[in-house]
Amino acid sequence: MTYDPENPQDFIDAEKIWNHIDAANNPAPDRVREVLAKAAEMKGLSLEEAAVLLACEDPRLDDEIFATAKRVKESIYGNRMVLFAPLYITNECSNCCSYCGFNATNKELTRRTLTMDEIKDEVRVLEDQGHKRLLLVYGEHPRFGAEWMKETVEAVYATQSEKSGEIRRVNINCAPLSVDGFKTLASAGIGTYQCFQETYHRETYAKVHLKGKKADFLWRLHAMHRAMAGGIDDVGMGALFGLFDHRFELLALLAHAQQLEADTGVGPHTISFPRIEPALGSEMSTNPPDVITDHRFKKIVAITRLAVPYTGLIMSTRENGELRRELMELGVSQMSAGSRTYPGAYSDPEYDRPEVQQFCLGDNRSLDEVIREMAENGFTPSWCTACYRKGRTGDHFMGLAKQGFIQEFCIPNALLTLREYLSDYASPETRAAGEVLLAKSEETMAQRKCGKEFSKLLKRVTDGERDLYF
Repeated sequence: MTYDPENPQDFIDAEKIWNHIDAANNPAPDRVREVLAKAAEMKGLSLEEAAVLLACEDPRLDDEIFATAKRVKESIYGNRMVLFAPLYITNECSNCCSYCGFNATNKELTRRTLTMDEIKDEVRVLEDQGHKRLLLVYGEHPRFGAEWMKETVEAVYATQSEKSGEIRRVNINCAPLSVDGFKTLASAGIGTYQCFQETYHRETYAKVHLKGKKADFLWRLHAMHRAMAGGIDDVGMGALFGLFDHRFELLALLAHAQQLEADTGVGPHTISFPRIEPALGSEMSTNPPDVITDHRFKKIVAITRLAVPYTGLIMSTRENGELRRELMELGVSQMSAGSRTYPGAYSDPEYDRPEVQQFCLGDNRSLDEVIREMAENGFTPSWCTACYRKGRTGDHFMGLAKQGFIQEFCIPNALLTLREYLSDYASPETRAAGEVLLAKSEETMAQRKCGKEFSKLLKRVTDGERDLYF
C-alpha cells in the first residue's frame, strides 16, 4: 500500500492488533523463551511475537527479556550513544491537543517565535557547550511554511561559534507537510525528519486532537511516506505513551514501521518513546489515561529493540537520569542532553520557566554532566555525522548496519568526536573520566581491521584537526 494523496488509506488494522493482544494473554514460559531465542538472532519480531512478550507478567521472564535486549543492543551498537539537543524555534500553534502545553487555547503559555538572529544566538550557546547535532522543533501554524523552516535550517548551518566550530547535522520535528514541502526541507540538507502519531487509536486520536490540521489522522499517518517521496531518506516515528493502552500503541507503532518498509523499502531510521509529562494548562498531562510504570516503560523499550534491532531508539530528557541510565542498557542508542523545551531557552538565564516550556523535564543535567556519567559507565558519547556526509542513509545505512558497520565504523567515529569534546569543551572532571574511557577504547580499537587508520586519525584530532571520520 503506497501513499496516494487522493485516497490515503488507514493501514493500522485495529482488529488484527487486538486479536494479537487477546491471543497472547498469559503466554506459556516456553513460548516466551521461543520468541526470545528468535529475537537473539537479530532478525526482528512479528506483531504476534511482540504481543507475546508484552503479555508476559512473570518477573523472571521479564529479566530474560531485558537480558536479551541488552545483548542485542550491545551486539549491534556496542557502547556508542549518540547525543543531540532540541532547539525550539516556535511554540506558536494552531492545533488544540489536550495533552500539550502548546495547545492553541492555552492562554497561560507565553508565545514566541525566534528571529533568525535569535536562532543564531541559541546555536552559538549550544555550540559552546559542545553540541554538534540539533533537532529543530516547531509548533504548527499557518504562518510558518516549508520555505521559512528551510531558512531556519540554513541559519543554523551558517552559524559558527568563535570557540567551537559548527553544527554538523540538523534534524527536524515539525508538522506533516506535502510532498513538495518535504522536497523543500530536503533541499536544506536536513538529516532525519521526525514526527509522532501520538496515538494510533482512532477514537482516542479524535478525542485528544480537537481542532487544527493535526485532527486529520490520515494526513499525519502518511507523513513518513510523503517525506520519503520528497527525498528525505531517514525518518523518525513514535507514539506518546500514556494516551491509550500501551499494548495497542506499541503494536500499532511496529505495524507502522513494517508498512513503511513494505512500501518504500526501508523502515524508520529512529523510533522515539515520549511519555506524557505535566504541561502547563493540560489537566490530561497530569492524569494520563494509561499510566505507564517505569517497569512497563522499560519493557516497551526492550521489546522494541528486539522487534526492530537495527533501528535507532531515542530517549528524551522527559525521563529522569536514573531511568535513562537503565534504558541505555536495554536498547536506547540516541538521547538528548542538556535540553530546554521553549524558544530562546538556551540564552535564558532563568532557565526553569513553566509558562513557556512544552512539558516538564525529568533530567535537568548539563551536557557535561551527562557525558561524565556515560564515560564513567563505559558508554562512548557520539556526535558523529559521517554517514550524512558519505551518503550512508536510508536503505544504504540499514544494509550496512546488518553487516556490522556500526561496530566497525560508527564506534571509531564516535571516539574521534569524543576526543574533540574532551579537548575543546569538557570540565576537568569530565575530561579525566573521558580520558580513561578513551585509553581503554584505543586498546580495543588496535585489534580491529581499522586500528591503524584509527590511530592516525586520532592523533590528527589530538593535534588540533577537527571533523575527521571514516
